[in-house]
Amino acid sequence: MLNQGLTPLFDAVKKYISDNVTAFHVPGHKHGRGICELTGFLGEPALNMDVNGMDDLDYYNNPTNVIKEAQNLLADAFGAKHAFFLVNGTSGGIQTMIMSVCKPGDKIIIPRNIHKSIINGMILGGVNPVYIQPEIDERLGIANGVTTHKVKEAILSNPEAKAVFLINPTYYGVTSDLKTIVDITHKYNMLTLVDEAHGTHMYFHEEFPTTAIESGADMCAVSMHKTGGSLTQSSVLMIGSDKIDPESVKQALNLLSTSSASYLLMCSLDIARKQLAIEGHKLLSNTLYLARWARNEINKINGLYAFGKEMIGRYGCFDFDETKLGINVRSLGYTGYEMENKLRKEYNIQVELSDLNNVLAIVSIGDRMEDLSKLVNSLKDIASKSNIEIYGGMISPPKYPESVICPRDAFYMNKKLVRLIDSEGQLSGETVTTYPPGIPIICAGEMITKEVIEYLTVLRTEKCHLQGAKDTSLGYIKVLDTPLR
Repeated sequence: MLNQGLTPLFDAVKKYISDNVTAFHVPGHKHGRGICELTGFLGEPALNMDVNGMDDLDYYNNPTNVIKEAQNLLADAFGAKHAFFLVNGTSGGIQTMIMSVCKPGDKIIIPRNIHKSIINGMILGGVNPVYIQPEIDERLGIANGVTTHKVKEAILSNPEAKAVFLINPTYYGVTSDLKTIVDITHKYNMLTLVDEAHGTHMYFHEEFPTTAIESGADMCAVSMHKTGGSLTQSSVLMIGSDKIDPESVKQALNLLSTSSASYLLMCSLDIARKQLAIEGHKLLSNTLYLARWARNEINKINGLYAFGKEMIGRYGCFDFDETKLGINVRSLGYTGYEMENKLRKEYNIQVELSDLNNVLAIVSIGDRMEDLSKLVNSLKDIASKSNIEIYGGMISPPKYPESVICPRDAFYMNKKLVRLIDSEGQLSGETVTTYPPGIPIICAGEMITKEVIEYLTVLRTEKCHLQGAKDTSLGYIKVLDTPLR
């Protein structure tokens, strides 16, 4: 065990500032003097920390000094063999994982309810997806985890695939049986890669689901900024097994990363890791208490359902992260989008995301009882003014369509705009995503079905935030300008 009380990178940056160095290096604001309005708002310390690579501060693309020490401390805290700081979010780590283990034309097995960054990684690497259909919870209208049976079936049907890519947990807190799936993939000589964007905190308390590193996964990427306390855009890529060559990972990472990494972001990773390693268990015990209290109180409100660990054992849910406070609101007569808007406009509360049926609040180490009480009381007030309905069924996402052309080929093919209502049977030329959570409804190269058209039409009326479509009103959609065989 290394001394987790150290912050080598943060200490080096503080020393640089205390040395009062005369800077003839970038960035051009020169310790904030060149952008006084921002310095006045953030303060001189923040702008003084915004520096660039040099010998005493180390170099992001080839660390040998304090950045390397900070990364080694993080790997030790998480139980990984190697760790790499990410300054372009977990998306950069996901793409690095794909490109470091797959060559153009290789196959990778993935659940279809993936984040769009995985699609982008396959485009960059020329990798072909083998999609697994996740289990759908019809009560809530959400996609959950994948079963071990479906994973094994996909492996046996595609023995040449290089890896299985999993999500742990989903945005809504659901996990698959990760340990069993890792054992299966290794039995058939495949690698296991894990998108653990929403699971940073799970490493530091025993009452959370099993993590990727604990399960023996070969690589994973975690969003320290989402639930670990670091600044937005700062994440970590970790290697968990000897099957991965760290140098190959570093080469792929350097291909995708900036050469001018933010020291503010990296220092926040250094400090957040220290806090989690030393105080994480205590902080997360309090976080769990708050989440459990709020879930219990919300479930006393007629017309609302805050789902939790009772989901375990059904609908592809092997385990559940209780800090994901998902609330089904349809029985109050609202869509999730309407509830999100109401909470923000009338109660000054911003939730993490909404969908057609639910809103999701993330409970983390930064929350206080007064915050959760405000949410609960606001929901009570909304419910008291609503007519409770017996709702016949949720609006579930459509079955994910057939992938006909690989993402990279579809990305470079000629495309044309057609009316959405006339697009059935054609191949999509764009990836349309609701954001958050960033799960594509239709990907480029997939067959547009009647169900997809109907679902997108519903989303149009809800005015939710859509990404990827040229026509953001979704009256039209891009399709591949190619005859189908």
